[in-house]
Amino acid sequence: MVKRFFHRTSAFRPSPFERTLSYLVLGFWSLVVLFPLYWLLVTSFKLPIDVNTGPKYIPFVDFQPSLHAWRYIFVDVWNDTARPYANTVIVGITSSVLALALGASASYALVRFEYRPRLGIIGLFIGCVLLAIVFVRMGVSWPLATVVAIALFLLLAQTIGRRFRRALANNDIAFWMISQRILPPVAVVIPVYILFQQLHLLDTRIALIVTYLAVNLPIVVWLLRDYFQSIPIELEECAAIDGASRLRIFWAIVLPLSVPGLVATFLFVLVFAWNEYLLALFLSSANAQTMPLTVAAQNATRGPQWWYMSVLILIMILPVIVAAIVLERFIARGLLVGAIKG
Repeated sequence: MVKRFFHRTSAFRPSPFERTLSYLVLGFWSLVVLFPLYWLLVTSFKLPIDVNTGPKYIPFVDFQPSLHAWRYIFVDVWNDTARPYANTVIVGITSSVLALALGASASYALVRFEYRPRLGIIGLFIGCVLLAIVFVRMGVSWPLATVVAIALFLLLAQTIGRRFRRALANNDIAFWMISQRILPPVAVVIPVYILFQQLHLLDTRIALIVTYLAVNLPIVVWLLRDYFQSIPIELEECAAIDGASRLRIFWAIVLPLSVPGLVATFLFVLVFAWNEYLLALFLSSANAQTMPLTVAAQNATRGPQWWYMSVLILIMILPVIVAAIVLERFIARGLLVGAIKG
């Protein structure tokens, strides 16, 4: 009996002892992962005196549940909560969808096309961007400064662009893009703040959407680049022989085959945008404030209001949890095929 408990019937079939040990480890790890959520849930039903008088975790035994925190958030200050919540939803979903659309196109192009951008052309582009900023500083409106900078860049690229010889390759471009994500946001937040201040876009959803798009786009490119590389190129070559254009191949063949990777990547960047705090702290105040700032504001002069924080965090993370549960089958396939192996 004891011997059968430790005996394996095959190399791929664990013994009863190994299965029991695996279930115990997984159960313990599940408790560790789920305990913060349980703490948030029970704290949202506690009175301040129950929170401040020591650890109490079991409702109706350690403390008497109360709806005062939920009533305060949903009735008394709902107008102060609805706007940040709407900002979080709009900014998070819009920036993630745009990052996915642009990142999917860029990553597919990096996999299937060979690029040789010349360093001189890149320098001209950076110089024209700086020139546009100078124009805005001198009082020129930013749309006019942008049009002038683009026109000047196209003129210089057509006239002196051929004289530049040194160029980059696709791997150099991909590494440069992911290096933008390695840079910590705190290193660029002040220049970004000044940029949007000059453009009169501070405390707007547009500023947050553009910033989150720029921050999350390298992640999308890096993850989907690996995914597109796993799709057999023979499928696209057969479609090309049948007369399909590059755009039709990408839309009708590549994207449907990449749904698991697209969904997994979308959820990753959505979570990043949903929880982002530092950039929102600098770029928004009253109109474009997001939920992370609203949660942090509960740490006021009277100390942390844990019961209000718990309610806000629960309603903040609920849409992401629901989306992850609904799209779980796509996420699992995306992880297995290689959507995050980079």
